[in-house]
Amino acid sequence: MNRAVAVARMQLTNKWIYLWIPLIILVASTLISLAIFAMIPGDASNVISGSGQAVMWYFFALGIQAMTLLFPFSQALSVSRRAFYIGTIGLFSLVALALAVLYWVLGLVEQATDGWGMKGAIFAIPWIAEGAWYTQILFYFAVTILLFLLGFWSSTIYKRWRTVGLTAALVGAGAVLLGVIALITWREAWPSVGAWLVQLTPLSLAGWLLAAGALLALTSYATLRRAVP
Repeated sequence: MNRAVAVARMQLTNKWIYLWIPLIILVASTLISLAIFAMIPGDASNVISGSGQAVMWYFFALGIQAMTLLFPFSQALSVSRRAFYIGTIGLFSLVALALAVLYWVLGLVEQATDGWGMKGAIFAIPWIAEGAWYTQILFYFAVTILLFLLGFWSSTIYKRWRTVGLTAALVGAGAVLLGVIALITWREAWPSVGAWLVQLTPLSLAGWLLAAGALLALTSYATLRRAVP
């Protein structure tokens, strides 16, 4: 466990990548959205901005960097792959949870100030903000950690099978998705799929996202065990 904690501390060595850049993205995207809100005519209301997702998408890049930048270094220090995996996933799970709590708090501020005084929505997106506090935090956490694991998974594929393997994996994923779409179309099941999507709640969607994240985490570990530094 001490080795895993050491890996987590190594991941945080470059604070620009893991702390300051996400903060800059959060502040910049929020200010840009507020500027846009200010330019919208006064009679408009309930304007929703998607800029709140910016930091979450950066976690995809963090997943790639966490693997490609530090994994070779950790192997040079004789850190076991298990310790690297536990330390990295554990650290970014905590970071994703902290970001989820921050989003929930910013959503409360946004609601208390009537959308920053301009009836805008950046963090308190109606469908999500209508849920309980723990549901909102779980939803933001699920989205963030899934994007991180997607980046981490793609990096482990690259480290194991390089460009050809990653390309084959992406083409295979696209083929599977196309096959699912074709099957739904062939069975004329789009109305059922639409009804299932409509009845999803933030809590149930978070559960599906976490299930997908768990699958990515398991396959990432299996691949990491044979990855080349």
